[in-house]
Amino acid sequence: MTSDATDLVTVAPPELPRSGLPIALMRSVYRLGDVERRLEKLPAKEHEPLRATYQRMLDRGCERFQVKPSGVPAMDQLYDDLPNFGLVLDDVKRQLALCHDSRDALEITPMLLLGPPGVGKTHFAREIAQLLGTGMGFLSMSSLTAGWVLSGASSQWKGARAGKVFETLVDGEYANPVMVVDEIDKTGGEHAYDPLGALYSLLEHDTAGHFTDEYAEVPIDASQIIWVATANDARVIPQPILNRMNVFEVHAPDREAARRIAGKLYRSIRTEHDWGSRFAPEPSGDLLDAMSQLAPREMRRAWMTAFGNAKLAGRDAVQTRDLPEASGRRAGIGFVQ
Repeated sequence: MTSDATDLVTVAPPELPRSGLPIALMRSVYRLGDVERRLEKLPAKEHEPLRATYQRMLDRGCERFQVKPSGVPAMDQLYDDLPNFGLVLDDVKRQLALCHDSRDALEITPMLLLGPPGVGKTHFAREIAQLLGTGMGFLSMSSLTAGWVLSGASSQWKGARAGKVFETLVDGEYANPVMVVDEIDKTGGEHAYDPLGALYSLLEHDTAGHFTDEYAEVPIDASQIIWVATANDARVIPQPILNRMNVFEVHAPDREAARRIAGKLYRSIRTEHDWGSRFAPEPSGDLLDAMSQLAPREMRRAWMTAFGNAKLAGRDAVQTRDLPEASGRRAGIGFVQ
């Protein structure tokens, strides 16, 4: 017996994520009847990979967990760890507050994090997924080799397969995963199909509810996906894409914020490793001043290098001479209207 229901139904939450947002709803992300009809139309002994895809959809069923907040989660730690993302976190908090005491599903406006390399944009996306207690799909546009990777390619083409959106919803556990489109501005123009073409409908709530992957040709409810894109340069991103997103300009943290991030990373690395107990509990002020010149992405590697150099020198305290050469830094954050 199949079900074509797409409504939300309340179920007992299987667990409470660290964020305190219970998984309390189920949502059908496709209709089993649609899958069965596509499977029945396949010629016998042909399109075996596609047949296997349909069978996997039937075996897995159409319902996925959908995160539903029971309250606005504590976000102080994120504000402390990601001080240059304050306005982005404010926006997420507002949207969580709107839905937590209503019957509405969680809805986060697609966001574009715009800024130079190394300021923590991809790390922020991962932290948001962890905050919400949902899954995450990741697509690096800089390494894209096929224009249809988001929306799939027709099964008539040799080597065709389903796209990333389809795979994340069908193979994942959640109806509202965080989908990261990393370095969206690095999309090349040599593809036969526009790699960003699928986003025009996926970023619109109404059309995303009936997204059809070109490989499976079964409508998928992608309307609950939480989109986070990152970019260094907005000038090469099509205006219709920008118009569908909240665009935040993110810069490197200022000096004091960078010092705090460096200190937290030092303590975290020291705690995570058995050898960490051999080093001083806190770094010196001179060390933090030097580390504040680095982009957040570079800090962990710099600390690991410094710990190693100090160990080779037979010291239990890291010194500034143990650090790799610092690079330039930037500051601030702003919201682009």
